Amino acid sequence: MQRGILAIDEGTTNSKAIVVLENGEIIARGSCPVKTLHPQSGWVEQDPQQVWQSTLAAMKDCLSQADEVEILAIGLSNQRESVMLWDRKTGEALGPLVTWQCRRTAPACDALKAKGLEALVMARTGLPLDPLFPATKIHWLLEHHAKGRKAADLCVGTVDSWLIWNFTKGAVHACDASNAARTQLYDISKGCWDEKLCEIFDVPSIVLPEVANSSHIFGRTAGLEMLPDGVPVASAIGDSHAALFAHGAFDAGDGKVTFGTGSSVMTTLPAFIAPPRGVTTTIAWQLDDVATFAFEGNILVSASILPWTAELLAEPDVTALLELAQTVDTALGVTLVPAHVGLGSPHWDAKARGLISGLSFNSGRAHVARAAAESMACQVADVFRIIRENTGGGIGRLSVDGGPSKNSFLMQLVADLINHPIIVTESAEASALGAAYLAGLATGFWPDLESVRALEGNGQQISPKIDVTEREAILDAWNLAITRARISG
Repeated sequence: MQRGILAIDEGTTNSKAIVVLENGEIIARGSCPVKTLHPQSGWVEQDPQQVWQSTLAAMKDCLSQADEVEILAIGLSNQRESVMLWDRKTGEALGPLVTWQCRRTAPACDALKAKGLEALVMARTGLPLDPLFPATKIHWLLEHHAKGRKAADLCVGTVDSWLIWNFTKGAVHACDASNAARTQLYDISKGCWDEKLCEIFDVPSIVLPEVANSSHIFGRTAGLEMLPDGVPVASAIGDSHAALFAHGAFDAGDGKVTFGTGSSVMTTLPAFIAPPRGVTTTIAWQLDDVATFAFEGNILVSASILPWTAELLAEPDVTALLELAQTVDTALGVTLVPAHVGLGSPHWDAKARGLISGLSFNSGRAHVARAAAESMACQVADVFRIIRENTGGGIGRLSVDGGPSKNSFLMQLVADLINHPIIVTESAEASALGAAYLAGLATGFWPDLESVRALEGNGQQISPKIDVTEREAILDAWNLAITRARISG
């Protein structure tokens, strides 16, 4: 009988599961949607129990295709910064899963900024005060859904904590260091929950999970229909971090860009470096009690600009839009800034608004289409420039993943405008693969990092080929347009 690792990627819109063999081959896949609710403007939440049931359904779907495989361990990757509260004795969820997208605690963040606390929070956590991060959301949950309950009877956790709790039938309340690092309650340089941060956000530390390595046997399965008791839950890691691990970014300076609705640019660091303005510092993963740090920049609107522009130009779909964009060799000075919901990293300007600039009577639909495509690369270039200037050791291998990474035209623009080669990877399940690799390391399925590195395919390398004068002209026009977008907002 073959042996494999079951990896689960519990995302914002879907729970996914894969089975990975020793040679890295994925032989089974399953998925199930996760419902998202919007009870008020700016509020985004999910039902914790539905998240768990979605995970079970994805597992069942996947395992039905792998009858002849012995599952040696489970690995977990999860949507980051989403958080929930439950009863420690009964396991009952108390209130919703408040997702990373939710803005309900924006006033609380503004109040903390007004008190002058952002510098301290940034220094200890690497993260700015923003409702994206869980600390203010945890306080909100405690205020609204824990009345009359003792703190010792409560559990707070990110999604990995909730899954570990349920897999082990309530025996383990734990998370990994990468997820802890995104809560704003964890001192990432000291590697512990921080009492001062807990005081600032008014969160009793007793409700928080135990923090462990990303590759670690957290506990063992109990009471699951589709798996026997005793299967080790052997990894947990945030999804973006898991993708970085799957790309084999084990050397300082290696990184990845994930393209989706938004984009994440992440590179590993030789040691902890305080975040330069515009990007964050985080724990990429932790192995053998040693944290690997990373810079990250999060872009709010990336591939989602393409269907919007296609509709604007009356193109039938994104494929047609990109074909139109390639009918011209240049955008002819036209620039599109996709600040439709503000600007993310490195500008972090919620008031900025999108615009199209540089129009002349020579401009046509194809130039606007090309400007939309270039906007994805220009935003990555903005983040990449700051990361490259502050890593201390330069940039190494840079992988790309996500749906848009399969389009060679878009990826050539990225390589050209960041002026660095990129590697297009083949797998669409990078986050789940990273979780699988970490679980395999914890159980000896793979003996070391080199054996994991050997599993990754070489991928297609795309090198810059644009003329330096042309690159500078595009980026100069982009920077001017960014200024206008921020003023117009």
